Amino acid sequence: MYDLVLKNCRIVNESKTLESDIAIKNNRIELIGSDINAESSEVIDVNGRYVIPGLIDDQVHFREPGLTHKGEIATESKAGLAGGVTSYFEMPNVNPTTTTNENLTKKFELASTRSLSNYSFHLGASNTNIEEIKKVDINQAAALKVFMGASTGEMLVDSIDALDDIFHYSPLIVVTHCEDQKTIVDNEKLFYEKFGNDLSAEQHHLIRNVESCYLSSSLAVSLAKKYDSDLHVFHLTTEKEMDLFTSGDVIGKKITAEVCVHHMHFNESYYSELGNQIKCNPSIKEESDRLALIKALHENKIDIIATDHAPHTWDEKMRDYRDAPAGLPLVQHGLQILMDFYHQDILSLETIVEKTSHNVAKRFQVKDRGYVREGYYADLAILDIDKPYTVSEENILYKCGWSPFSGKTFNSSIYMTIVNGHIAFKDGQVNENIPFGMQIEFDR
Repeated sequence: MYDLVLKNCRIVNESKTLESDIAIKNNRIELIGSDINAESSEVIDVNGRYVIPGLIDDQVHFREPGLTHKGEIATESKAGLAGGVTSYFEMPNVNPTTTTNENLTKKFELASTRSLSNYSFHLGASNTNIEEIKKVDINQAAALKVFMGASTGEMLVDSIDALDDIFHYSPLIVVTHCEDQKTIVDNEKLFYEKFGNDLSAEQHHLIRNVESCYLSSSLAVSLAKKYDSDLHVFHLTTEKEMDLFTSGDVIGKKITAEVCVHHMHFNESYYSELGNQIKCNPSIKEESDRLALIKALHENKIDIIATDHAPHTWDEKMRDYRDAPAGLPLVQHGLQILMDFYHQDILSLETIVEKTSHNVAKRFQVKDRGYVREGYYADLAILDIDKPYTVSEENILYKCGWSPFSGKTFNSSIYMTIVNGHIAFKDGQVNENIPFGMQIEFDR
């Protein structure tokens, strides 16, 4: 007897679309086949909707511990479920920072009783924690996060000796935020002198400019090549940086690249309308950069798409430009952004699945997730591909309660999200009565 059977699915998986049924038992996909009629506790006819692997978002900020006025593991994982995200890797710049193995363990303990989706966490690097890095359990932490930018306080790694040690000795994939601190500081000084109190988000992409990104990402790539390290560069934003990466399958690459949904959707013209709402680091840049990122996706220079979900309160975002924090909430709407690209014939469903699920699983060696396969965990997103969805205060699930997409109508909706075989989201409602998500396992 099965726990759940999904009838009349259009499964998008491994570059193919298959019309089939899916039978689920004990958290996993037991059978994929035509006309499954065996006894089951629940049968749902999805009526030809597209079924894809649940998204694995390798870059989110859920703000717990210590910053829970912005977001929490519980609230943000629920928002992710509404966006088809069934697994996530969360960031270390919380309070206290996740720069020790003790604090890493504590975050896993928190998530085990708070997260409705599957979870892992990045260990964070600092200028002084190389010994913690050396002794990390490679089958626990997702990766080692290195902030090579100016906005991360005590987690900024700006010592070249520390960077050498990190790239040389890290037993984990090194994942980086790449912006050059000196360039940004120099630019800030120039723009503050020029604009004074009139400085606004419209200058953000000129302060945190192309050169600041390229100087830092090229350094990361050179260090990875020097030490034969595994490097994954987060949230790339510029056309110039694309020359640093090679085309091809993510398997076999030592150096991989990523783009985030907001850098694919917005360009600098949106600053005049949205201001600090889209202030983020690295910055949203020009239209030519946006188009270059999409082109690089097609060329397989960019391997993964993520959200970099980074909530702040509305009051924080409404401060003067200088004081407003960088980051925006995205985990609930990332898949819908990508589905709009599908409707515009810019991205295929197969490409979306590859970049949000398959390649994340491949790059980070995630065990038994990221595909619709027999024996794999039943982590699925089911799409109402032609049912419009309008973002409003009533359906925003982020704790911060706002979105830069408020009032926008997307072309597609998320019909259902299944986590470990349990219906976690359906018809606009999160099911909070399911078991908590699982700690993600790695096959390393």
